[in-house]
Amino acid sequence: MTFDISKITIPTDPGIYLMKDSDGTIIYIGKAKNLKKRVKSYFLKNQNYKTQKLVQNISDIEFVLTDNESEAFLLESNMIKKYRPRFNIELKDQQRYTYLRISDEKYPRLLVARRTRDGKFLGKGKTFGPFTQGSSKLLTIGALRKAFQIRICKTLPKKVCLEYHLGNCEGPCEFNDAQDRYPKHVAALEEVLKGKNQTKIFTKKLEEEMHQAAELQQFERAKDIRDTLIRLGSLQTKQKMEYVENSDEEYFGIGIQEQSATVMNFRMINGVIRDSDKFFFDLVGDNSFSNFLYQYYSTHKIPKYIIVSELPENQKLLESLLSEQAGFSVKISTPTKGKKKDIMNLILKNIKLIHSKGGEPGLVELKDILHLPVIPNVIECFDISNHGEDFAVGSMAQFVNGKPNKSGYRKFKIKTVSGRDDFAMIGEVIKRRYYRLLEENSELPDLIVIDGGKGQLNAATKSLQSLGLKLPCISLAKENEEIYLPKTKNPVTIAKNKPSLQILQHARDETHRFGVAYNRTIRKNQIK
Repeated sequence: MTFDISKITIPTDPGIYLMKDSDGTIIYIGKAKNLKKRVKSYFLKNQNYKTQKLVQNISDIEFVLTDNESEAFLLESNMIKKYRPRFNIELKDQQRYTYLRISDEKYPRLLVARRTRDGKFLGKGKTFGPFTQGSSKLLTIGALRKAFQIRICKTLPKKVCLEYHLGNCEGPCEFNDAQDRYPKHVAALEEVLKGKNQTKIFTKKLEEEMHQAAELQQFERAKDIRDTLIRLGSLQTKQKMEYVENSDEEYFGIGIQEQSATVMNFRMINGVIRDSDKFFFDLVGDNSFSNFLYQYYSTHKIPKYIIVSELPENQKLLESLLSEQAGFSVKISTPTKGKKKDIMNLILKNIKLIHSKGGEPGLVELKDILHLPVIPNVIECFDISNHGEDFAVGSMAQFVNGKPNKSGYRKFKIKTVSGRDDFAMIGEVIKRRYYRLLEENSELPDLIVIDGGKGQLNAATKSLQSLGLKLPCISLAKENEEIYLPKTKNPVTIAKNKPSLQILQHARDETHRFGVAYNRTIRKNQIK
């Protein structure tokens, strides 16, 4: 039953909207200048199929107002990271951003903020971030500690340690004057962690305080401020050098096919292509090239020049947001001639090749050979590592677009099976994995691969059936590289030189390696 939009009051202000299903789970988050106008558009008849599927799942809509569109853009991005709704764009490496924490102690420390799998922060204190991978804001945690004389000892000692003698800490553990100054160091660090612009403001403020102290003949204080400015200047020099060495320009091409978008990028350093990635997302609701770019640069270093095949909507707003985040002017443009145009043509040529084949060649082969409903862009492979009755573990490797996605790897201690029953162990691990994904409303894989033969496959499919899942599941027997399918008597064989078999072998071997390493760790710990 479609949600009755007439039953709720929708504001006309800028802000974000959170669409929820019947369980109260957020399934989509969007932004708008005018919330009423945007939300009502979802319920018009001319929507594409995937947006219609979104609308069919809506049971409630919540609104959060903002002062302007810029705030809505930022809030939307942060809320998507927090709740990870299944209809929004989600980059596979989205967890690569870092948060820092100033601990809640008498003399606080600067630490990396650890998080649980559901995103909650561990430990007390103030949290700052996110800081992207290679971010100039992050600098290095060690450099920040030294610059602001922040202690590193886990337990406060009774006497000063080597850090004091190296000039990295003033020794609040022993000296009263250092204890008095310590809160000021922490406050200064907080100002810098708030952002690049805050660093400039803080630096200017320090300079004024230094001149004032000198005029009042408070030379000791003026010297302390001067030393802080020198350390801060050293950090900013490192930032500038890091940018010169690691950033230049980045190219993005986008291609639309049916109701999905393919984005390919080239990272250029000193005019040479150094890296490339491919991304795919569904054209649902407000999912757009502009949203993709903002999400992408929440986990990657921002260059000065972003070259695109077509200008994103909200170009000026996006440039402003990225410039503020980076601390320098960021320009988004399309190439018209010369080498830049040639590079973009090469990206678009690659995207056309992907569209003509439907994806990675090996994955397309797997879809055809195994008669899968979709191209298996997400594959999860399972293995059991046995070493005697007391040492049995399960392992899972996840492959995305035919390549290992190590953040998606999982390991399992066997809990319900005794003895050396591989079939029952596979059944337990499969049930635990997909029961959890269902509970979290997380993305399910396109293909499950079991390391083993027909028996292991039957155990896995029984567990899937008990959860009400009909996911494609196969097993790969190592001896002759035979592939077993459910309800099929004879195995399928693929020529050894085929990329489809090589992807399955790579997934199987990675899973085995990961499981053996975990098993070895458990045995070593037991011996100790």
